[in-house]
Amino acid sequence: MTYKKSRLWILLAAFAAAPAFAQNIAVVNGTPIPKARADALVSQLVKQGQQDSAQLQQAVRDELINREILMQEAVREGIPTHPDVKSQIAVAQQTVVLRALIEDFTKKHAPTDAEVKARYDELIKQVSGSELHLHHILVKDEQQAKDLTAKLKGGAKFEDLAKQYSIDPGSAKNGGDLDWSNPKAYVPEFAQAAEKLQKGQVTDAPVHTQFGWHIIRLDDTRAMTPPPLEQVKAQISQQMQQEKLQTFEQNLRSQAKIQ
Repeated sequence: MTYKKSRLWILLAAFAAAPAFAQNIAVVNGTPIPKARADALVSQLVKQGQQDSAQLQQAVRDELINREILMQEAVREGIPTHPDVKSQIAVAQQTVVLRALIEDFTKKHAPTDAEVKARYDELIKQVSGSELHLHHILVKDEQQAKDLTAKLKGGAKFEDLAKQYSIDPGSAKNGGDLDWSNPKAYVPEFAQAAEKLQKGQVTDAPVHTQFGWHIIRLDDTRAMTPPPLEQVKAQISQQMQQEKLQTFEQNLRSQAKIQ
């Protein structure tokens, strides 16, 4: 009977201890390593692109055990009490807390689909005018630009002259091709000259900008077409969240007593 009672108490003790063991992945020199800590590290690694698996969880367990062993040694040597270490710990703790605050704020203040659509409509209203498909030749000397213009009028091929003489590294190898662009993307002098051209026309006189002297040809024009909402929805939402966060920070700062 005594033997049976002892076995019973052992079983009861084992059952009572089971939840505690389930909450820890290991116990190192009497110090438990919580399972929540391992889960957090696994989640972080998965976000970075690793695949959650038994191997990853085992690797995380080994890593946390090694960290705990080293941490215990650091404590024995008094490392955490060093002033510079305490300062770094304070900064790291603050960083973690602030990151959590920002994540919590963005979750609670995520823009609705209606808000994103309204912002999209505002942006679309600002998109107007035409895009230009241009070619250009850029040289440093005005006289050289005039000479090249004369050659073009004499029948020389624009692309050939651009490849041979243009100093614009981005377009010269492509015969001076600037592809489709909003005129606002160019410096004012260049844009104004380009917008005056008719399709297929080349500037009569070289155009001077901060980069040098340009000979410009307009190949075609087309109405600017804004991207569909779904293509830019995530970008707009992120921008709106940043704006809300910035306003939140500014409001807190305005209410703070800073001496």
